[in-house]
Amino acid sequence: MTRQVASTTALVLGFLVVMMLGGRLIRYFGIAAEGRLDISLLFTIIGYNLPYFLELILPLAFFIALMLVFGRLYVDQEMAVINASGVSRGRLARLMTPLILALFVGEAALSIVGKPWGVRSSEAVWQQQALTSAFDLIRPNEFISSGNYHLYVGSLSDDKKKLQDVILIQSEPTQKGNTGKSADMNNTIDQETADQMGISDMPKDIINRDAKDISKDTITLAKRAEQVNTGNSGVTQLDLFQGRRYEVGAGSLKYNQVAFDRYRITLTESSQEVITEDNIETQPIGPLWQAATGDAQTSTNNALRAAQGELGYRLALPWLMIIAPMLAVPLAQVRPRQGRWLRLFPSILLFVSCALGIISLKNAVSKGSISVWAYAWLVLGFMALALYLNWGSRVQHRLRFRKQENRLAVAAPISSLDNQHNSSQGGQS
Repeated sequence: MTRQVASTTALVLGFLVVMMLGGRLIRYFGIAAEGRLDISLLFTIIGYNLPYFLELILPLAFFIALMLVFGRLYVDQEMAVINASGVSRGRLARLMTPLILALFVGEAALSIVGKPWGVRSSEAVWQQQALTSAFDLIRPNEFISSGNYHLYVGSLSDDKKKLQDVILIQSEPTQKGNTGKSADMNNTIDQETADQMGISDMPKDIINRDAKDISKDTITLAKRAEQVNTGNSGVTQLDLFQGRRYEVGAGSLKYNQVAFDRYRITLTESSQEVITEDNIETQPIGPLWQAATGDAQTSTNNALRAAQGELGYRLALPWLMIIAPMLAVPLAQVRPRQGRWLRLFPSILLFVSCALGIISLKNAVSKGSISVWAYAWLVLGFMALALYLNWGSRVQHRLRFRKQENRLAVAAPISSLDNQHNSSQGGQS
């Protein structure tokens, strides 16, 4: 039984993976044909996205395999022979406990560790590819833009790794409530300078604005630059040689100037330490647990609720491996001359509704509509339904049998009394 269920699960899983990844693979081929994706990274991205699909496909494949194997036992009358030998269907399911536990651990590893790692690695590859595409667009004596950066190059090498006569402009708007680097700049206009510029009639709150509300532009001039090879870390860096760096605040008459012989800048960084709604799926289980419980730093309350929804989602998915055999054993039972395919599709819809319920709870918890404990109630509800499907008819049969025994027990004394009464009347006569 274990060998048949495991082999059928592998076959169904392979079919579903090919079917699900087919559309994604075609889309990636289209992106590669447009030149926005290196063809050598195509299967790397597919491999990183594989845990994302497996965490939902694996429970469904296991459930379908259980339905096919147990349904065949009923159709071929093997289950009747097994039951007549003193082995119940519940005992058959319990004999597969090692396989169920192994799949439970595998699903937990995919949900808690595999998918976040895959999403994080995939995003790093896409960031690296986006910057590489931007470097491919570099033309001599022209400005190009990539995010907050604007780059001008006088000339470049054939591999576009070495640049000459570089001008790099970075726009860095200050976040609200941040009194960081831009606050160090003295963004004030004295009265004498204001009179010389003819702006003495301007209000003082405009002339002497608070520096923390001002955006900062960084202009870097260098004779040459080289791109740093950082591997697949998701960090893109550029080394600038023999140049100057200027920090200028909007509306300010003063600036900071630094000369350098070699200066390294980071164009794209890895995932931030602060947990937000955008990077919640890439967080490992440790930081995610701290964010969900309020022990880690989050950007907003929405990020806190998103962390709770993501944590509940990851912890609820492995329980599908326990619900699958509990539902498949009673639902696979078919009557004589009734095909197993007739019960397969409604059963799949019932199991898929459980998975869709977990997915919908993730969005509801993230929006704050319901509590995170709704995951536990959903899992317990489907377990209660599975227990009813397994034991409901048996319990009802036993209750009816006990009622009949009680009726017979009550009727027996009455019939004995009638017999005694009839015998006494016969003796008197």
